[in-house]
Amino acid sequence: MNQAMILANKAMNHDDVPIGAVIVCDGKIIARGENRVQKNQNPTLHAEIVAINNACRKLGTKFLDDCDIYISLEPCAMCATAISFARIKNIYFAAPDPKGGGITANARIFETDKHLWKPCVRQMPEYADASAELLRDFFKSRRKSKGIK
Repeated sequence: MNQAMILANKAMNHDDVPIGAVIVCDGKIIARGENRVQKNQNPTLHAEIVAINNACRKLGTKFLDDCDIYISLEPCAMCATAISFARIKNIYFAAPDPKGGGITANARIFETDKHLWKPCVRQMPEYADASAELLRDFFKSRRKSKGIK
């Protein structure tokens, strides 16, 4: 999760929402991703999607069923669905996202029996405060630069 937090900071450095993700296989990081929505002007380039693409390319497969993903924020519905389609075994996330989360809030996509692959989901509360603070600071800075209180 430390690496995901480092990637979140990297995303913030190019004016993207500070979210990072790493994919681990056999105890080793095989792929990394940070939000690149602003950098690449593409709304689908969330950290999880970038990491999944990198992992699939590295392993030469579309399924990552022996892999785990560590994310600095609860995945949105799009990313949670992509994780399911990639058949990632475990999702570990730092901070819950009550507004945009797709697992514990809003869509709750794994609560339906329609998904063919349901990863095990675990929050890592020991990282939640650091992730939430990073996000708060980012959005506070953004509002300040636009003259919004």
